[in-house]
Amino acid sequence: MGTPLLRFYAIRRSGAVLAGAFLMTWPALYNRYPLLYPDSMSYLEDGRLVARALFLHKFSADYGGRSFIYCLGILPFHWNVNPWPIVALNALLTAYVIWLAMRSVLPRQTVTRYLALILPLSFFTGLGWFVSLIMPDILGPLLYLSMYLLVFARESLSRGERLTLALIAWWAVASHVTHLILAGGFCVLFLALLAFRRSMRRWLGGIAEVAMIVLIAAAAHLALHAYLYGEPSLNGKRPPFLMARIIVDGPGRSYLQQHCRNTKLTICNYLPDIPNDVSEFLWNLDGIWQTASASTRERLRQEEEPFVLATLREYPREELFIAATNFWHQLISFDLGDYGPNRWVLDVFEKVLPGARSHYLVTRQAQDALPDDFSTSAQNWAVLTSLLLIGTLMPFIWRHRKPRLVGLTAVIVFMLITNAFVTGVLSGMEDRYQSRVIWLVPLLAGLFALELAGSSNSPRLQGRAGARKDFARKPFLLFGVGTGISGNRVNHSTIRGSLMGLGCA
Repeated sequence: MGTPLLRFYAIRRSGAVLAGAFLMTWPALYNRYPLLYPDSMSYLEDGRLVARALFLHKFSADYGGRSFIYCLGILPFHWNVNPWPIVALNALLTAYVIWLAMRSVLPRQTVTRYLALILPLSFFTGLGWFVSLIMPDILGPLLYLSMYLLVFARESLSRGERLTLALIAWWAVASHVTHLILAGGFCVLFLALLAFRRSMRRWLGGIAEVAMIVLIAAAAHLALHAYLYGEPSLNGKRPPFLMARIIVDGPGRSYLQQHCRNTKLTICNYLPDIPNDVSEFLWNLDGIWQTASASTRERLRQEEEPFVLATLREYPREELFIAATNFWHQLISFDLGDYGPNRWVLDVFEKVLPGARSHYLVTRQAQDALPDDFSTSAQNWAVLTSLLLIGTLMPFIWRHRKPRLVGLTAVIVFMLITNAFVTGVLSGMEDRYQSRVIWLVPLLAGLFALELAGSSNSPRLQGRAGARKDFARKPFLLFGVGTGISGNRVNHSTIRGSLMGLGCA
């Protein structure tokens, strides 16, 4: 009898994960096609070029500026024919990692609680949108949840689950340079803390495992770029993001105006035409980077570091103030962005996905009919409500010694802050950068509420006053009201005020 019962529970758990994965894909299903961003086309196209060089030894002069490992990873799921399997992969990986994270905190009645958590996350946050998007954006949050599991909840994982998580984390780290920077920063911070707090040394094994994953991912990048370009590199032939950022900020432009008469920097040739927007500088078809020749691009890349350092030496306070402002704006900017039609996507569609352009033209994205504004309002309400809920319940979590929830909170807070810093300061500010991780806040709030509800049913708490039972229900009411939903968009100043009120700002 034991084996059939275990098999039944395994099927039930697998069914819950599959159901959660299906719920997450609603934006793609509603759109009738996976969501595409201009960068999506590069990821879909570049994998073929890299695979041809690796397996057929047919090299190209340029393989694009995206993560080659991510491009190669998704290639078997689309073969430049059909991107739907990538959405399925995103959904299954996301549903599985969230299942493990929730089970580590709430090991009882997991299926019911899992579905109760996934449903509002899928429909009232950006989770479903990033699962449905052909981009590595969803892999960032999966990496951070995997890091929590490998460090703070290792004992909740079987050997097979740990191996699977390590593979997911490795691919996520290697899929975007931002993920590499954030995971590396996490390891450095916690290793530094270990030197001062002996109580944290029980997590040394997990931190060492995450650090090894980061090092292996970095080594893979170095080896692949060395093979393709003849020299090791973490980024390959990437655009000069820092150069564009520091010029658009103002100090870089001032430096050029002061020194272009006496210096031979290539960027000086473009000084009168430099725009006031990073995206225009890098991505406009008639912009500086897109119109530059291959030799000019190489010179701009080589001159980027000395130019940035010289500007920082000459204008340190100005750039520090601007960087702090950019960081703050990025931290509180997490609209879902514009998922409308894009001319460049249409222009390259036949080249990237031959024969599929007609399928894309009938999508709601191509017709600018997606409910992205509504979903942005929903997410803003969900985040505001979640911040209030976390602030209310954190004393309970701390008092009742819930180390895993505290560890998950530490990971999420660290990643939200460092993600805003890395993207806002080192790249151009864009709502999508913070939106891809902000859904972790409602996830955390949901786990807080479910933990409190579970604790209220324990024998120790059942004998307490009925007021405590009413209090246990309030988080669900608050979470439901906040996500369930008003058509009015939450002003970011409201969320900023809540952050400050909770001591999170």
